[in-house]
Amino acid sequence: MITIKKQAGVGLIEVLVALLILAVGVLGFVALQYRAIEASSEGANRVQAINLARDLAEKIRVNRDQLGVYATAIAGNATNITNPNCYTAFCTPTQMARFDAALTNLSAQRVGMTVNMFACPEVSNGRRCIYVAWGDTAATNADGLNNCTTAGAYRDESTCVVMEAY
Repeated sequence: MITIKKQAGVGLIEVLVALLILAVGVLGFVALQYRAIEASSEGANRVQAINLARDLAEKIRVNRDQLGVYATAIAGNATNITNPNCYTAFCTPTQMARFDAALTNLSAQRVGMTVNMFACPEVSNGRRCIYVAWGDTAATNADGLNNCTTAGAYRDESTCVVMEAY
């Protein structure tokens, strides 16, 4: 006599396939979360950089005659804000420009960024651009893997903001 057995449980192969599908789904979700956190961090850094550049541009607008002093002090990464402290003492326009530049550099350093100011590339009217970079990117316009821009164009994978100001 021939007897037919009915399946009494789930086969091991079926369980393994289900676990594999679940694992792939979980990995996809983890990758999606990672990308969302990365994009959120990038957005926060861009907002911080834009605020630094805008703040410096407003300070320059108020003290426009000292544009050269701002450019020199920003490029030199000056951070000495104690002599004189223009919050508590009277300052000449030149001292105020140095003070503002030092505050900007100090604010940038506190959040892991660098600031620089150059003549805007491909512009003949003498306009200045404010560069703010973070991470491995240098706030410069030159050839090189870690520079913000090359010949005025953003480099791939650079983490920076360029604002045309004055």
